[in-house]
Amino acid sequence: METVFGMDAVLLSRIQFAFTVAFHIIFPAFTIGLSAFIATLEIMWLRTGRQHLHTLARFWTKVFAVSFAMGVVSGIVMEYQIGTNWSRFAHVFGNVLGPLFSYEVLTAFFLEASFLGVMLFGWNRFPAWLHALASVVVALGTALSGFWILSANSWMHTPAGYELRDGITYPVNWLQIIFNPSFPYRFTHMMIATYLTTSLVVVAAGARYLLQGKFREESMTMLRMGLGMIAVLAPLQAVVGDLHGLNTLKHQPAKVAAIEAHWDGDRPASLVLFAWPDVDAERNRFEVALPNVGALILTHQWTGLFPGLKDFPRSDRPPVVPVFFSFRLMVGLGFFMIGIGLYGSWLLWRGRLEQTRWFLQLLRRCWPLGFVALLAGWMVTEIGRQPWIATGILRTADAVSPVTAAQVAVSLTLFVLVYFVVFGVGIWYVWRMVRKGPAPSLSGPETLPNRPLAGGQPEDKEAVPTDLSGADTGGPGGPSIRGGPA
Repeated sequence: METVFGMDAVLLSRIQFAFTVAFHIIFPAFTIGLSAFIATLEIMWLRTGRQHLHTLARFWTKVFAVSFAMGVVSGIVMEYQIGTNWSRFAHVFGNVLGPLFSYEVLTAFFLEASFLGVMLFGWNRFPAWLHALASVVVALGTALSGFWILSANSWMHTPAGYELRDGITYPVNWLQIIFNPSFPYRFTHMMIATYLTTSLVVVAAGARYLLQGKFREESMTMLRMGLGMIAVLAPLQAVVGDLHGLNTLKHQPAKVAAIEAHWDGDRPASLVLFAWPDVDAERNRFEVALPNVGALILTHQWTGLFPGLKDFPRSDRPPVVPVFFSFRLMVGLGFFMIGIGLYGSWLLWRGRLEQTRWFLQLLRRCWPLGFVALLAGWMVTEIGRQPWIATGILRTADAVSPVTAAQVAVSLTLFVLVYFVVFGVGIWYVWRMVRKGPAPSLSGPETLPNRPLAGGQPEDKEAVPTDLSGADTGGPGGPSIRGGPA
């Protein structure tokens, strides 16, 4: 078999898809949470009339616009890869997964696209209530997109509602396909992760501005909302994660055995805090563990048993090392989020957050943690599914297209180069907008609505407010909102 640097076409195709999906996943995850944050700000502004809420909504809408565009572009690339690198996968599962992807386009994407224009360009072209409604619909659309994508992905882990004829899957029960056994847990876990990821970015931005002595009112709102969200959702995520783990043990026991580096199913599992899994020797080296605690967590019995890796043929075991360490990274970051959420909320309650500068410095640097935890969780989920591309139906090695290792290596190299240039520029632009902050709304009249991304540009000193009616309404109920950011 032809290889490039010791890697065959299957492994290179997996690396290529992992690279592109790792870039893609961070943008939809961020925009799902950010769209909900923007919609909440607009509703609060309509109810209270507090101008800084409107300022924040416009500011984060610009960040949302860039992130949404990068998510769409990176998603298209993955769809093409299914045909170019995984044609056998498309052939076997197209009857089941094809409609799910189509439903995502016909419902969520069309819903987002229909109201996105109003959200981005309609700040002083439509009544404030209508613009807020558009933002709510966009937020619902992004969540609905996650619904369909997670349904399709979960089906690959826990297939249901299908029949196999001549090696091809055919749907027999769409409710069982959509709401397959792992979907409720996986969808809930992912949605909470998106809101936590966004909350950490919002909190980091608020801490940055507060330390710089800028935008105090906006900063405190971001910190209150973000820390409050983390304080509630991070502990909830731990509960959902436990339920998700129990579901995974039932349907994918080999994955759980890899997560825990649990080799001998005849003994109650320890909770392995640290180890280096030795796959060849089928044991853990340098193990630091709590006896029986793993069994207690997963079976709710001190001496409970569940299958170990030795209970599965070597060919049916997931890669243990990346799954083991990715899971611990995700869980460690989860506990850290619980800590900063609870401690930050306590400081807010005591009125001491502004004076606790070391904690603000910590929060300022926390913005990437949600993305790291998200990617670590994705690695646990997808690498832990191996060697199956759809559990019990088709192995990953049998799903690849008839392409050579050299061809995939060339395309992978080009992807790496193009992605780092294109998306590097996009991420840099978002960083520039966040660094600048919502300054335009505080320094003068808003710019024209045909410049939704003007936050990354120098302020337009000649900008004038625009209103289709020519009226100066100014308040939250009128068709023109003055004083918002460019």
